[in-house]
Amino acid sequence: MDNNLETLRLDKWLWAARFFKTRALATEAISGGKVHLNGERCKPGRNVKMGDCLTITRGYQEMVIIIQGLNKQRRPASEAMELYLETEQSIEQRKAKTEMMKQNMPVDRNNKRPSKKDRRQIVRFQRKNTAD
Repeated sequence: MDNNLETLRLDKWLWAARFFKTRALATEAISGGKVHLNGERCKPGRNVKMGDCLTITRGYQEMVIIIQGLNKQRRPASEAMELYLETEQSIEQRKAKTEMMKQNMPVDRNNKRPSKKDRRQIVRFQRKNTAD
């Protein structure tokens, strides 16, 4: 961690903390409204400081984190995890949402693709429904 920094660009911090693989992806997510700083939508060039609260939405999961450190270089994942602290409530919500998604997933019989016979039946069923 670089303790000399007071502030850092948001897109650079997200990249250094390994939330996004490139700064371009971080910029795109911020511009697309997937990242909120202290509850407000912001721009990629917005400066962040220690203690700021970030809400990051990726897919169906939402993380609420508190910035614990600033680092302008991308370091190993073990060091990147020291740059932030996820709130307990956020962790619980993510686990609950993941569990709910697992329960709602369709059960695929034998986890295989439809056979030729299955495809014929699907086509027959679709034609039958469109004719009505």
